[in-house]
Amino acid sequence: MVFCHLRWRFVFQRPQHLLSRLASRWRVIVVEEPVRCDGPACLESRLEHGADGEAGVQVLVPRTAVDAGGFHDDQLAVLQGLSQAHLQAESLQVDVAWLYKPMALPLAKAVRPGALVYDCMDELAAFQNAPRQLRQRESALMKEAAFVLTGGPSLYESRRYANPQVVCLPSAVDAAHFSPAGLDPQSEGQAAARALQGSLPQPRLGFFGVIDERLDVALVAAVADANPDRTVVMAGTVVKIDPATLPQRANIHWIGMQPYERLQYLLAGWDVALMPFALNESTRFISPTKTLEYMAGEKPVVSTPVRDVVALYGEAVAVADVSRGPQPFIAACEELLNESPEKRHRRATTMLGLVSQHAWSRSAEALYKLLLQTLPPALADSTEVRAHAAAGAD
Repeated sequence: MVFCHLRWRFVFQRPQHLLSRLASRWRVIVVEEPVRCDGPACLESRLEHGADGEAGVQVLVPRTAVDAGGFHDDQLAVLQGLSQAHLQAESLQVDVAWLYKPMALPLAKAVRPGALVYDCMDELAAFQNAPRQLRQRESALMKEAAFVLTGGPSLYESRRYANPQVVCLPSAVDAAHFSPAGLDPQSEGQAAARALQGSLPQPRLGFFGVIDERLDVALVAAVADANPDRTVVMAGTVVKIDPATLPQRANIHWIGMQPYERLQYLLAGWDVALMPFALNESTRFISPTKTLEYMAGEKPVVSTPVRDVVALYGEAVAVADVSRGPQPFIAACEELLNESPEKRHRRATTMLGLVSQHAWSRSAEALYKLLLQTLPPALADSTEVRAHAAAGAD
């Protein structure tokens, strides 16, 4: 049973990739944060699949009349009742309670799991509007978890001594999804990408991802202003910042949130992929999944000096020091646009070598083995038996 602050249909990221693959062996139930409603509290249930048809994940969306967001303490009594009623109705026991947000710790413990697991994919306490109790609750979770995963080396270094078993499991990629070789020119994704950007002049510099306080919008504006002949495509939903504050230019195109199945087609139409992250507390520990996705699409990448990007992919990504202004980032974009075919081929070879080392399927397999090794022997044996039985039934 997974307690997650990212909604399954929001953006297809680390939780969806890992959990949809684990669901081929275990039953996986994801509990999202509650949605406000005026009627009686209830759980909406639906079955979701991974991007490429992986086994189903049951997603539960609580609806409550409590006027508090997220896994707030005011929500806990209602959410506990809903969760326990669901488990009883389906005659289920929770082998593992898996948390992406520490605020859900009391709720996870209330379902009496065999073990707790914490997948620490972000420094959530540094995000805008973070609950004041978050650090205290994470500290308790770090002590109680059977093991802790971190989404990159920076988070690993910050957490490695807080639990006897902290494992760095960097985000990975579904390389086939983004590979140019797998693009279908007759697909809906291709048609949608053509409608969104096909008429925009080239060269195109593009970004996909959540647009929030982690993005350096002033840098985006500077890139557009430096050369009005360059088209900047920004694909992503805007959260926690006022859309009215986004820079508006004739050559900047804010095209909104796009489905995962369309991203590779948008990417294929770009000449350079951008990671214009701000350097602040909210980006200090990020390990952007899009880095590998860009590289799998064989597009040259320009990034600000995010620590995990430098540590993991610095040999393939153009990292621009923007501490004194945007010019190095602008210059890096121009350099990549004007690369010789030979240099671009060498860069692509390096990128694909890194991509080959980080597959979501491999990460999920390593995670499955870690679960079996770490859980109490009786629990590990019983879950493995059920996993084999499910595989045999399939």
